[in-house]
Amino acid sequence: MERLWWDNRKNMRLPSVTIKQLLESGVHLGHKTFRWNPKMRNFIFGSKDSIHIIDLTQTLEMTKVALQEVHNCISSGGKILFVSTKKQASEAISKIAKDTSQYYVNHRWLGGMLTNWKTITNSIKRYKKLSEDLKKEVIGFTKKEVLKMARQRDKLERSLGGIADMKKIPEMIFIIDTNNESLAVKEAIKLNIPIVAVVDTNSDPTGIDFPIPGNDDAGRAINLYCDLMKQTILDAQKNIAKTEIETNSEIVKLEEKKPKVEEKKIETEKKIDTHKKLDKKEKKSTSIFAKIKKITSKK
Repeated sequence: MERLWWDNRKNMRLPSVTIKQLLESGVHLGHKTFRWNPKMRNFIFGSKDSIHIIDLTQTLEMTKVALQEVHNCISSGGKILFVSTKKQASEAISKIAKDTSQYYVNHRWLGGMLTNWKTITNSIKRYKKLSEDLKKEVIGFTKKEVLKMARQRDKLERSLGGIADMKKIPEMIFIIDTNNESLAVKEAIKLNIPIVAVVDTNSDPTGIDFPIPGNDDAGRAINLYCDLMKQTILDAQKNIAKTEIETNSEIVKLEEKKPKVEEKKIETEKKIDTHKKLDKKEKKSTSIFAKIKKITSKK
């Protein structure tokens, strides 16, 4: 599967983004100047009315790089985990993950969600069991017990519903607001999982593999990031489908050629056998003639 993205590099169609779109979505607006992180100095264009303005030329370039990496990840058969527990982004994150068949965490990041994956899988099993039991006719339980089970299920669903089908650690993580999701960042860095993240003027970009400098609070900006990610992932998934069809057709062609080759081999073997038989007959006939000559010469 790793070669798929390399085969699809010519078919890669990343969504087009312009500085005008970024301006209209309010991506350039940072936090108040007294709330800034000095590590974001290189990404800040200036300040206006005590608000930092983000350099959108850098944002545009870094967004394209990040989208290319996302495309490569999906094309090679990888999965992405979308993370953002803030109110403005929780709905957008869950929607994009569901639309693109990826995973998400939008309620609360549980400590050890990546580093202690075995314990999390046990919690996921518990959640699935509770949901299955509640779907069936509940026999032998009192109303109070059923309500308790429903509460437990709902609690687990909020935290683990987005990763219930995740069988292993994801190949990439997309984060909105690295300050809120500092635990997720630390765990991803520890496991060497590539991070694509939106970093605002109060964020720390260290450890982020593919940062996107921009506003992480405005709803329009968050929707723009999610829309770009969605288009990129869907394009990568289309390319995977195309390559799979092509490989299947090639396999079918090879299988069709195999019997023809075998038939040719059988024919050649038959010809060789016939030639051998003829040679034997000729040898026998020559040997008979030789014997007759010997007998006549003796007489």
